[in-house]
Amino acid sequence: MLADTTSRLETALKAKGDLKLVAYIMAGHPSKKRSIEVGKRLAGSGIAALEIGIPHSDPLADGPVIQHAGQVALQHGMTVEGALEVAQQVAVEGVPVVLMTYINPVLAYDPRKFAAEAAQAGVAGVIVPDLPIEEAEPVAAWLRAASLDTVFMVAPTTPPDRIGDICSHSSGFIYCVTVTGITGARKELPEGIVELLAEVKKQTTLPVAAGFGISRQDHLKALRGKLDAAVVGSAIVDEINRAGDGTALVRELLKACR
Repeated sequence: MLADTTSRLETALKAKGDLKLVAYIMAGHPSKKRSIEVGKRLAGSGIAALEIGIPHSDPLADGPVIQHAGQVALQHGMTVEGALEVAQQVAVEGVPVVLMTYINPVLAYDPRKFAAEAAQAGVAGVIVPDLPIEEAEPVAAWLRAASLDTVFMVAPTTPPDRIGDICSHSSGFIYCVTVTGITGARKELPEGIVELLAEVKKQTTLPVAAGFGISRQDHLKALRGKLDAAVVGSAIVDEINRAGDGTALVRELLKACR
């Protein structure tokens, strides 16, 4: 784990007050230039942190909207190096940037190089959905050595004893996946999510964030007071698909966070 200091991510997501909002974009979607522009606008929209996805040809956790964004980004030549450049351009706006990637692109790039360059770009943390805690080393150690938070995920199927292990390996925040499936906007929050969040909150002092399927004001109202932050991805990416930048949606969602 990181040394006993509060990271930028932890500070941003656990600040007292309203439910915090974390926005997601895909690096290179619909183009590198546009993703930088959108990222900068979102950084100034009132969000607490920004997730930037690194496109991958086999995105196991991503639903159709984000899969399509990744395909577009790859077709336009986006790479790990390019995604780091996008992150660097956005990070200067001051909002903590978290990279969402899969383990294969990190291994292909070289984990030590990835960690060093992500830190140099001003990235605050990294989420690798397909990297279980049992197989996280030495990649997680290189990320920690570069002062990057390592954010691991808890799912509805995760047993309580394993939740504790995941929490002890994480820093920055704990990412709770709301569904046993892929990302994507949904009408209703799944049953059991409140109980899952309560169990995670019992086992960590880190901020707890929920993602996958959160897209509406009523979702946020239902979650307010039960966790620290909510992650909105597919709904924002869908706005970008339609030539928007997601900021109007974010501002509407923020009204429900207060």
